[in-house]
Amino acid sequence: MDRGQVTDQPPSDSEARPAAGSRSELIRWMSIQDANSAGFIHGGVVMRMCDEAAGIAAIRHSGRRVVTAGMDRMTFAEPIYVGELLRCQACVNAAWRTSMEVGVRVEAENAVTGEVRHTSTAYLTMVAVNEHGTPQTVPPLEAIDEDEQRRQREAETRRRNRLAEREEILLHRAAKD
Repeated sequence: MDRGQVTDQPPSDSEARPAAGSRSELIRWMSIQDANSAGFIHGGVVMRMCDEAAGIAAIRHSGRRVVTAGMDRMTFAEPIYVGELLRCQACVNAAWRTSMEVGVRVEAENAVTGEVRHTSTAYLTMVAVNEHGTPQTVPPLEAIDEDEQRRQREAETRRRNRLAEREEILLHRAAKD
């Protein structure tokens, strides 16, 4: 099947794909142009790199174009400094019908000393789409080792929480109308 063709069918190899096959990593040196007024790397710069790394992981898993549907959580545990290397490591944690949760681990590395610090974590929901922006099905995810299985369980919990929150908000809105 031509991947450019409009279809609601998943890519021809719709069998479960291993989580490890979706891994992506982006590394970029942080310069003064990336800094905020406090002198640290701007959170928006970190978020953009997380989104890019998550997009690559989602494309690798789905074999399709993807769009960002949401960022469930973004934590900033430690600042990143000008001159450090910013590393975003992403992997698909879970796959549903058309969406995937991608976890991103952000690390800062002092290239001179080799010191590496875990600075941030993000969870993004990516949706596979065709050239018209219509959601498309994605292959199931195969979580092989204990870490991948744990990440998949935790992604399911975050999804249940998101859906329950959305339902509660919609109920409250409907009650006002």
